Amino acid sequence: MTDRLDHALGAYYGLALGDALGMPTQVMSREDVVRVYGTLTGFEPAGPDNPVSAGMPAGSVTDDTDQAVIVGRLIDEGRGRIDPLRLAHELLDWEKEMKAKGSFDLLGPSTKAALDAVARGVPTQEAGRNGTTNGAAMRVTPVGIAFPVEPLDTFLDRVVESCQVTHDTGIGIAGAAAVAAAVSTGVDGGSLDDTVAAAVTAARAGARRGHWIAGADIASRIEWAWHLVRDLPEAEALDRIVALVGTSVASQESVPAAFAVLAVADGDPWRAALLAANLGGDSDTIGAIAGAVAGSVAGLSGLPAEAVETLRTVNSLDLEPLTTRLLALR
Repeated sequence: MTDRLDHALGAYYGLALGDALGMPTQVMSREDVVRVYGTLTGFEPAGPDNPVSAGMPAGSVTDDTDQAVIVGRLIDEGRGRIDPLRLAHELLDWEKEMKAKGSFDLLGPSTKAALDAVARGVPTQEAGRNGTTNGAAMRVTPVGIAFPVEPLDTFLDRVVESCQVTHDTGIGIAGAAAVAAAVSTGVDGGSLDDTVAAAVTAARAGARRGHWIAGADIASRIEWAWHLVRDLPEAEALDRIVALVGTSVASQESVPAAFAVLAVADGDPWRAALLAANLGGDSDTIGAIAGAVAGSVAGLSGLPAEAVETLRTVNSLDLEPLTTRLLALR
């Protein structure tokens, strides 16, 4: 396996790792996570009263991984381009399939509203004009695998294609650009500090794309969150992330929260994903983002082999062929 393939697989499997570890604690408060689990130390099944993931076995991935695979497949089939209308229909088909299996409440608020608009005949270039939540950021990792950050304008064009139909706002694009640029930098062999710098630069540029909508600047919040918790003990750091950064589906909270988790974990993928799981809130998405970035730096070889095998077994996950084809576009 080449170094670049190892880093790319680390990003994709790191995303799945953070997603699966955060699955049982999503939509729980930090206090409830502590009450139910104490400190989460590994894969757990979802509790029967979890409104989103009830009944899911330990190690199960959620919409974060599923949608990242859909985006990766469309990039591959489109030879580097994503047709926004096809992405919309793929996400709608995925939602129908999940509902048929008994899973509901799977689409975030921005994605749900945009896809409902597309189904009503609203043009794709208008459907995502209010999307500011983290759905675009959670699924953008394959863009970071398939494309180098430079030239940045071209890279941002690819990011926009992956999120325009649901998150065509400066906030939505900035969040996705930050994650994609961090992953791409890791795939190219960059350090953790390099990925953060790339995320900030891309978020700042991405904020100038799409429709303007009021909200805090993601680039600035990533920089602030990164320094906010670096030297704190883990439990104190998690409490501060919850209190000050936030763990909701808002891009201005969950994307900076993922980088804060990376700072506390010093880039260790397993530790970062576990820390995200212990936050509660949108823990699966925060974990997916942190896991993807940390995994891009550490590589698949830097992820716990037993955990990766669990992800493959529980979810029938086989990311190697798709990742190899995405790298061929790079």
